[in-house]
Amino acid sequence: MARKESITLEAILDAAFAMAREEGFAQVTARKLAAKAGCSTQPIFRVYHNMEELGVDLYERVNQYFATWYEEFPRQDSTPFADLGMAYIRFAQEEKHLFEMLFLSQQPGKKSMYELLNGEHGAVVTEINKAAKEGCQNPGGLFMNMWIFIHGAACMSITGDYDLGEPETRKLLQDAYRSFVAAE
Repeated sequence: MARKESITLEAILDAAFAMAREEGFAQVTARKLAAKAGCSTQPIFRVYHNMEELGVDLYERVNQYFATWYEEFPRQDSTPFADLGMAYIRFAQEEKHLFEMLFLSQQPGKKSMYELLNGEHGAVVTEINKAAKEGCQNPGGLFMNMWIFIHGAACMSITGDYDLGEPETRKLLQDAYRSFVAAE
């Protein structure tokens, strides 16, 4: 009778996700992953041909995590791009290593930032349409301006150079939106 495999692909991916979340993707090596999963490296390489292949699945897992995280983020602002910006900045603050993996690194199978943000439910398109309904003449250009501002704030929070609280951040996003619309 064949021995039952106790280490599944899901268990390996769960351990890799936990490692990436706690320590960063660069720390997910075969030996460290095997220790975290409680196995030898053999089950890992039975499921994956190499660590790059695991990285593709892990990247998709992190992408799905972000999509769910964003969908569950509370919407509190009618200003276009404010809630999207708040969610993105908060994700950078709360999930530093996952943020870096998704938005600041080169990964096999990496999606564009637009694809990641727009997601299945069209988050970016929704915000662009909201800006157009408010009379914005160039909502796509407005998105680019807002996104440079939002991404900069998120990156600053990763490096510890951004220490504004939620009310101040929300006001900055609202002010930036109004300034960009007025400059059209």
